[in-house]
Amino acid sequence: MTAKDQTEIALRIIVEQPVPGVRHSLQGKDDTPIDPKTSADGEALAFDLKIRIAPGPRFFGDQIRREGPQRRFIYIRIGQSAGDCMSPWSRRMKIDVHDLPADLLARAMRGEGTLEITVNGTGKDGTPACATVSRTAATVR
Repeated sequence: MTAKDQTEIALRIIVEQPVPGVRHSLQGKDDTPIDPKTSADGEALAFDLKIRIAPGPRFFGDQIRREGPQRRFIYIRIGQSAGDCMSPWSRRMKIDVHDLPADLLARAMRGEGTLEITVNGTGKDGTPACATVSRTAATVR
């Protein structure tokens, strides 16, 4: 796959209702935290990044992780994993991108806006959401 077959798009991951006071970050290519943020009062956290998409669709970029032949996802690091050594949590959220609707991918690839994925940042038990989290919304703005 050559770079000319790939289209760079803007992607925003919005973590709604994160647990207040808990640090979140993107996971970088070398597994380091990138762009750490902490919600003071449960306000949403937004992470902006660029990814590349090729026909298939196939996904590329420093934050894109792979599992098997099809699954592609992005990690959001939480607590200690996000660089807060005092946090009682050390977790990651796995946010799938391989199953995003084709119409949204096409719109983002045409440059119609930023592809936004929204997830809930708090689990049913009131602690930071972790493991694979379901999208609550996806849109192009």
